[in-house]
Amino acid sequence: MLILNKTAGVFSKPSKSKVYGFLRTFNFHPEPQFLHKLVLGIETSCDDTAAAVVDETGKVLGEAIHSQTEVHLKTGGIIPPVAQQLHRENIERIVQEALSASRISPRELSAIATTIKPGLALSLGVGLSFSVQLVKQFKKPFIPIHHMEAHALTIRLTNKVEFPFLVLLISGGHCLLALVRGVSDFLLLGKSLDIAPGDMLDKVARRLSLIRHPECSIMSGGKAIEHLAKQGNRFHFDINPPMQQAKNCDFSFSGLQHIIDKIIMQKEKEEGIEKGQILSSAADIAAAVQHTTACHVAKRTHRAILFCKQRDLLPHSNAVVVVSGGVASNLYIRRALEIVANATQCTLLCPPPRLCTDNGIMIAWNGIERLRVGLGILHDTDGIRYEPKCPLGVDISKEVEEAAIKVPSLKMKI
Repeated sequence: MLILNKTAGVFSKPSKSKVYGFLRTFNFHPEPQFLHKLVLGIETSCDDTAAAVVDETGKVLGEAIHSQTEVHLKTGGIIPPVAQQLHRENIERIVQEALSASRISPRELSAIATTIKPGLALSLGVGLSFSVQLVKQFKKPFIPIHHMEAHALTIRLTNKVEFPFLVLLISGGHCLLALVRGVSDFLLLGKSLDIAPGDMLDKVARRLSLIRHPECSIMSGGKAIEHLAKQGNRFHFDINPPMQQAKNCDFSFSGLQHIIDKIIMQKEKEEGIEKGQILSSAADIAAAVQHTTACHVAKRTHRAILFCKQRDLLPHSNAVVVVSGGVASNLYIRRALEIVANATQCTLLCPPPRLCTDNGIMIAWNGIERLRVGLGILHDTDGIRYEPKCPLGVDISKEVEEAAIKVPSLKMKI
């Protein structure tokens, strides 16, 4: 593998031994069999090693993924060096499986697209270093991908969605609202000021020790909260959504997490149990935190829709609102957003659950989108860097706040 310079985020000259071993697994054809665009997408931004080959019609020719969820559940969270090592151990196999399933050789690819921002530095470095080796060996164009852009554009793979549209990206590491005006043209309306909703739900699940719950032992934190909440009564705890008085589209979840922590501590005292044991009220707490999260997300999205329509950034009828990212697979939160969409005469769209979480398909599709319009296609990878932190688009959140749009209250009967 390439040697990573941690301070600069750049790479030294690649070793070819690993690539040559990789190449021997393919039978090459002297002439390409495909006349249309084909992109290999590689994703290692966090804890999933994923790859896929997608053509310009949106057909997925081959895909593979290795999830690290089970490992990180045991450690109580993602440890970056552990994630890095697991990516290193699996990336060659995963890329090979995706290419083999697609029945094409690397020489037939139009380009290789890889996530280089944002994400965990050590994880991004593995995907980028492996991709640079492939790009140099096969002399293919390289398309660096912004992880959030890929999530936002995934809906155009599954649905006929034209620009512009509003997107809400909610995941374990991100939360933002943006107007998508083109493949690489985003207006950022609001973002989380602290932690992401998925991260908050994971922390609440860990504090509730749901990994010890017989029904939730193999679920991620967010999935465990959603599962347990179905059995709980959210009315047992009265929790106000964050930032009620702030007339913007920003989010905040750390305060909600602290409130839940205090509730759990109080309940542990009342029930006379030690930290780490399962509370009898765990389902009620899960239901309350999920509902509060849904209400907070829904209100900010409602304001974003009203702002965009007021400024003629979205059509006044049949506007499209897209929800993507790992937390978008939470059906309770999605139903809250459907209430908002119905109230504002919008169409709410969401990629299928398997495309909401991190995957190689969305990276390959983003590569196809960029190839079509000729944006960000590199023929020289020297000095290419990964960026652990990177904003999306042009930030107009101050304009949103200055508009001070009052959001009418909606009954969240979910």
